[in-house]
Amino acid sequence: MHPSAEEFRTRAADRHGFEVDVHEFPEGTKTAADAAEAIGCDVAQIASGIVLSADGDLVVVVTSGANRVSEVKVADLVGVDAESVSMGDADDIKSTLGWSIGGVPAFCHDEDVPVFMDETLLGFEEVWAAAGTPQAVFPIDPETLRDLAEATVADIAA
Repeated sequence: MHPSAEEFRTRAADRHGFEVDVHEFPEGTKTAADAAEAIGCDVAQIASGIVLSADGDLVVVVTSGANRVSEVKVADLVGVDAESVSMGDADDIKSTLGWSIGGVPAFCHDEDVPVFMDETLLGFEEVWAAAGTPQAVFPIDPETLRDLAEATVADIAA
């Protein structure tokens, strides 16, 4: 197992008592479509972790792979102008959250940041989320994902 995926699995167990069933795919799961194909599930069941910068502060948005994130809706949720919301900087993400782009999990970050979860994910019995690397994912009940991430469920789809 990749060291970052192992680190996520250890953090999840230590911090939350949650046993992560990591699945690694050498071909990668960088995009929701790639992940869905590798796993054999619907793209809408991919819980993609997108990290945005909102007026300089990082925000994690966990969205269905079938949806695009609305920067305007995220801006409203955090109380900033829509123009100040953009994709997060890779170095800032790594130094703040402890994870690299493409593998950012919804929880177990180095620092607390707001986490918003796409309301459409709650319509599934199981979703697949990032487990610390672009090649690692894990299955989870969306309500458990929401609870572990302390996520605010919202309409964030464009």
